Amino acid sequence: MSVTPPSSAYTRDRMTTLDVEALVTLAQQRGAGRMAALEELVRRYQKTVYAALYHLAPQRADLADLTQDALLRMCRSIHTLRSPKTFKFWLNRIITNIFYDELRKKPRSLQTVSMDAPWASDEEDAASATRDIADTAQQPDFLALGGELDEQIRHAITTLPEHFRTIVVLREIQGLSYEEIASLTGSNLGTVKSRLARARQKLQEALEPYIRG
Repeated sequence: MSVTPPSSAYTRDRMTTLDVEALVTLAQQRGAGRMAALEELVRRYQKTVYAALYHLAPQRADLADLTQDALLRMCRSIHTLRSPKTFKFWLNRIITNIFYDELRKKPRSLQTVSMDAPWASDEEDAASATRDIADTAQQPDFLALGGELDEQIRHAITTLPEHFRTIVVLREIQGLSYEEIASLTGSNLGTVKSRLARARQKLQEALEPYIRG
């Protein structure tokens, strides 16, 4: 005969000791611990979700509402997540879906650029338009720094074109793999690598005057 664990087993202090996979597993089950696990997941990831949306859409005035929407979707659909190990990728899919959904709702006067559109000029070889660039360039380690430089980096990211900004946020801030980014954005792997290389270059160019100064 199974014994139901006492409610004291699901206190907030207890939830804080569990790793993400354990929390997701508990949140997917029926029982007293489900709500406690969901509350802990919300507590841990609300700042992450807000930061991701802020970098994706820095001009939005309703980021707090979009964050709540993302967290609500997470709670409502967490039972559909097949593997707790993929929680981070799954949550980023929710974030990016909300981002693209809101872009479609918002009237836009500026032209958008397809994630798969080539960025080569007319003079460049069309066959190399998406360019599978090897990721051998120096990584922008400054993205992990804090203080005034960190503020300059955040500002530089907001000035990137949307298709570059999305790639940078997913890779440098959210820490997703190239394959995961390709899946989230519906792009091929070569496009992801080439756009990330261009985005890093633009960031370094934007920050060069500040760093030299």
